[in-house]
Amino acid sequence: MASWSITAGLSSGMSSVLLSSNALISMAVGVFIHKEAASKQKVFGAITALVALLVLVSATNGNITLQGLMFIMIAASCWTIMGMIVKASKTTQAFAFNVWGMLFAPVPLVLFAVSLHGPSIVSHALSAWDMSTTIAVVFQAYPTTLFGYWVWNRLLIRYPLSTTAPLTLLVPVFALISGYFMYDELLSNAQVFACALFLIGIGLIVKPASTSSKLVTKAMINSTSKA
Repeated sequence: MASWSITAGLSSGMSSVLLSSNALISMAVGVFIHKEAASKQKVFGAITALVALLVLVSATNGNITLQGLMFIMIAASCWTIMGMIVKASKTTQAFAFNVWGMLFAPVPLVLFAVSLHGPSIVSHALSAWDMSTTIAVVFQAYPTTLFGYWVWNRLLIRYPLSTTAPLTLLVPVFALISGYFMYDELLSNAQVFACALFLIGIGLIVKPASTSSKLVTKAMINSTSKA
């Protein structure tokens, strides 16, 4: 979905920024589905991120499209679901879990592509295959997917989600820099400000609460359960 959002008109740098909204979605899932209490810090972070998101969309200079925005939000939701599945599986074999999980993907993806573009898409893909395609596929398959997700899943298994989640904030930073140098992607002044504001908001959401905040949250949970 993230790649599809770029095809639908979203710039590569902006797609990475908006993909970080998975932290916002994770917070919403925790509050509304799992009935978790949200600290003032997290609520303030969520409001900050939402305001920044509105600025990003309204100040677009052509690097955000409605369809691309829809796809990247779906991708962010799937990222949240993936993290929940890895944690719920309680697996200790991150690499094996990753490989077997990837084996599930090809068949539904091919069927999805055929349903969208017709059976001719398969022969078209083969006829259009060149060295650039090979390099892109190999890079996506090995360093990005197998190695990258193996490292990420190991982090999810060994450490709390609140500890690993802030690391995802490095992704949009590198994406915006590479988008500028590799694809000449430019942001308006309002979008630069909004990107910084968005990352600050997401950072407040994923930042572990202080000891005093944890005590207040625990007291709120206890009082709610007693009621």
